[in-house]
Amino acid sequence: MNFMNRFKKNFDSIRMLHTDPASRHALTERLISWLPDTPKEYVVVCIGTDRSTGDSLGPLVGTFLSELRPRHMTVYGTLHDPVHAMNLVDYMESIKKNHRNAFIIAIDASLGKTESVGQVIASEGPLKPGAALNKSLPKVGDINITGVVNVSGFMEYQVLQNTRLAIVVNMAKNIANVLEHIDKQLTYQAYTPAVLSRLNRATHLRTLS
Repeated sequence: MNFMNRFKKNFDSIRMLHTDPASRHALTERLISWLPDTPKEYVVVCIGTDRSTGDSLGPLVGTFLSELRPRHMTVYGTLHDPVHAMNLVDYMESIKKNHRNAFIIAIDASLGKTESVGQVIASEGPLKPGAALNKSLPKVGDINITGVVNVSGFMEYQVLQNTRLAIVVNMAKNIANVLEHIDKQLTYQAYTPAVLSRLNRATHLRTLS
């Protein structure tokens, strides 16, 4: 769980309501534009816990995405095996060891202003998990996707516990579908890790435009 706008280092970003019919199209287009041209292993780290409704966005995304069986993305963090404050450091050390030079997509829930609740926000750069609860955790991700699940500013822990599950589930499905669509654009070249080929990238962006 993190606060919105924690990082403002000239990173590009996009935010849209998860109920906006154009959100999948727009989020997919922007995320693809941030992917590397060189071959990379893609790792999706879904942060959160199923013990808190508001903080379950990450594990729900991980579960939904895993069920879609992505071909080129390795998923960490599901309802059955969550990545949370107590094991995040161990997971990141394991990922660094087992996925050399990986491109990491970090997923987490966030708190924000009332008018931002329900927005899915994708940004370049890492996120800082636990910021909303004043937890000291390492930054995660080359890019990140967060969902604003509730309002920040007062008794954040209680706010998370009393967040509506429906909005979290719907946002999680939206994010998982965006990632699956991106996964389908990736391809393996010989024995190299997955990469969005320049031809596929150009074709896809023309289609989206």
